[in-house]
Amino acid sequence: MTITFRPKYISFDCYGTLIYFQMAPMARKLFADRVAPEHMDAFCKDFSSYRLDEVLGDWKPYYEIVYNSVLRTANRWKVPFRESDVAEIYAAVPTWGPHPDVTAGLAKIADKIPLVILSNAMDTQIPSNVTNLGVPFYRVYTAQQAKAYKPRLRPFEYMIQSLDAKPEDFLHVSSSMRYDIMSANDIGIKDKAFVNRGHEPGTPFYNYAEISDIGGLAGLVGL
Repeated sequence: MTITFRPKYISFDCYGTLIYFQMAPMARKLFADRVAPEHMDAFCKDFSSYRLDEVLGDWKPYYEIVYNSVLRTANRWKVPFRESDVAEIYAAVPTWGPHPDVTAGLAKIADKIPLVILSNAMDTQIPSNVTNLGVPFYRVYTAQQAKAYKPRLRPFEYMIQSLDAKPEDFLHVSSSMRYDIMSANDIGIKDKAFVNRGHEPGTPFYNYAEISDIGGLAGLVGL
């Protein structure tokens, strides 16, 4: 797929796509005393799976998402659960900064096309992350505002309605097929960019342009 028009908005997933998402590194650090090194990859994979499962239901505060995911992973692995781990992970999220390619890549387009964030975040978490990106964003929408988490469709509906826009007005950008690209496709966003950061394999059925980092985004829209 090649993007052939200048979108009215470019919307982004935040954590993982723009911000270096450090859930797995934190789990490795916090559970190093309970999970053997040779099992840590599998432990982190389970932690990721439970986070996805937790966001699929009715909305609840993100602290509960983290709490339940850590608890369920600990229980599956039959290791002690400590709420202090949850608190440390949750408190760390607003401190995380961008991937190295992000600020320069966004700077190529930020003054030409309005940039929008659609994030599985709480309103109190994301402002510092957005500041760390180093470029202005036109709007920032959160799961707390939408009262739903991606990959559910409600956050996308909320963003589109809030901007009084149509799905065809957007180029949606994400490094996650499961959280974003598939749902953006289902809601009718034709133009999508998959940032292949190695999190997940691509799925060409969903008709997206693939880029290796945010630096490739300007070329997709002719800048």
